[in-house]
Amino acid sequence: MVRPDMDTQSALDLWRRTMVQSVRSDGPDLTARQMAVLLTVYLTPPPHTVRGLAQALNVSKPAITRALDRLGQYGFTRRKTDPDDRRNVLIQRTVKGSVYLSEFGDLVTRAAGQIARVPP
Repeated sequence: MVRPDMDTQSALDLWRRTMVQSVRSDGPDLTARQMAVLLTVYLTPPPHTVRGLAQALNVSKPAITRALDRLGQYGFTRRKTDPDDRRNVLIQRTVKGSVYLSEFGDLVTRAAGQIARVPP
């Protein structure tokens, strides 16, 4: 497990190692915004809407829509009309997206294991 008192250099090295492993994999190369949207959809309680994601991430609705377009192309999210309010579109998780994030989490764990831990 990563220490909560990790210094900035170690945190950046963890991120670097994770990103290097990620770009070497066969998976898609997500932008930081796409990854933030994906993580928000998967790690925070639903329901998720474009408006709600834009507010949560403090990003414009068109930027969220573009990120969701790409995530949908990858099969990581899907849109569904809200049955209670047909004006709303709900953003849903997919099995493919769950698998991708699980594998990404494994990359983070492996990268953390490579970092030399200094005793507190």
